[in-house]
Amino acid sequence: MSAFIVSQPALERNARILREVADAAGCRVVLALKGFSTWPCFEDLRPLLDGCCASGLWEALLARRRFGKHVLTYSPAYAPEEIAELAEISDHLDFNSLTQWNRFRKEVTAHPRFLSGELKCGLRINPKFSTGHTPLYDPCAPGSRLGVTPELMRGADLSGISGLHFHTLCEQSAEDLADTLEAVEQYFGSILSRPEITWLNMGGGHWITKPGYNRELLANLVRGIRSRYGVDVWLEPGEAVAIHSGVLRCRVLDVFSSEGVEHAILDVSASAHMPDTLEMPYRPDVFQILKDPSLWSGQQPAVVMEGESYAVAGEPGEGPFAYRLGAPTCLAGDRLGDYSFAEPLSPGDELVFDDMAHYTMVKTTFFNGVRHPDIAVQKHDGSVETVRRFSYEDFEARLG
Repeated sequence: MSAFIVSQPALERNARILREVADAAGCRVVLALKGFSTWPCFEDLRPLLDGCCASGLWEALLARRRFGKHVLTYSPAYAPEEIAELAEISDHLDFNSLTQWNRFRKEVTAHPRFLSGELKCGLRINPKFSTGHTPLYDPCAPGSRLGVTPELMRGADLSGISGLHFHTLCEQSAEDLADTLEAVEQYFGSILSRPEITWLNMGGGHWITKPGYNRELLANLVRGIRSRYGVDVWLEPGEAVAIHSGVLRCRVLDVFSSEGVEHAILDVSASAHMPDTLEMPYRPDVFQILKDPSLWSGQQPAVVMEGESYAVAGEPGEGPFAYRLGAPTCLAGDRLGDYSFAEPLSPGDELVFDDMAHYTMVKTTFFNGVRHPDIAVQKHDGSVETVRRFSYEDFEARLG
């Protein structure tokens, strides 16, 4: 049976790094629920992070109910019936356009929490500066719907706005942030200098916990912005919180040959369970649980089980046994790639897809009625607790 397993010690390790960086920079750091929202793990994150950022009402409710602390909410558009509840549970409520802000300004600024200073409102800005390499994830592409461009900000009535918010990065470095900040200051520095602007949200996409990330540069950049403009700075990493903290374990259902290709059909789907492998796209590391421990590759996945030995799968031709890994769905392109293994695969064998905590569980579906993997947590003592097991009733209830 397939299962996502998230390591509590690994999450705590990441959160401690984020806390150290935030303290050094003098900023706040929150969990981006769009990347990781497995709330049974919040107990390890809550003491070290300053809250959560939400992409709309439901994530904001989850943040308030399960995490507490600060709730920073942003959406490309809010429905009119959501505003009152969002104003009640958000600490920052950020708007994507001047039209939305003007539409809801009167209602929001009359709310008791706004009048008391508990609720602050911001605008997402678009610095028109792209640093990423994947068009699907570029919020600064020409004609983007995300954020207010410099031209639209000229002469705009920003009364009631106390902060600006940009999010332009995706799995990127502090050097990319440095380049982006130059554009932000060029286009929006005069607004940041206004006395009523008291905070700047630099969004997510910062790969802070990845080995080799220049954390000292990040801290220097944040301190520089704070010094020049007198603003509080917020960071919203999602992937950096959950990177290298989880796996997806699965079973081989069938092995067969077709026109010279050896196929292994698994009980998990790229489309339904790991959509970033198709959207990004990227090639995840896959580990084989070995029958012969002497074949151990020297590497191991983010979550290790007692008594197991692993070998990381290679590119085709690197190992003696090559397979095209596929899903049990009708989508012809629902493939997980071609890999070579140290041992031959047979039905019933288990494989481990590494680094599967972020942008997986938050995006899974019941496509084709494929059984949804369990969600489990590996505790600090090494024990594993299943916190959610999906059933046919979950599938049926979602459709009517």
